[in-house]
Amino acid sequence: MAFRHVLSVIAAVLGTSFAGSQVLAQGWPTKPVRILVPYAAGGGGDITARLIGTRLSEVHKQPFLVENRPGAAGQIAGDVVLKAPADGHILMLESQSISVTPAIKRAPPSTS
Repeated sequence: MAFRHVLSVIAAVLGTSFAGSQVLAQGWPTKPVRILVPYAAGGGGDITARLIGTRLSEVHKQPFLVENRPGAAGQIAGDVVLKAPADGHILMLESQSISVTPAIKRAPPSTS
């Protein structure tokens, strides 16, 4: 059942949210897109990101590159996204813990 839910979410993302998006009118993406995954390679989140990235690469004719940044309950990947230019060329596969961690931890770790 959970797998069906994941597939329906992927179908919704690929089929509807990009179709009418204003982003497409602006020619997005204009360069390779990074998909950050706050998990180690080979797990469910990594596989999901790679499936989505492959399909988005086919649709948008630009590479969607999966980068694994595990650790600190997602804060390492989140910190990279926060420091990246706000140009729409970096995405993050979010986890539930990333919304709870800031409440229990003072500052994200430095990735510099």
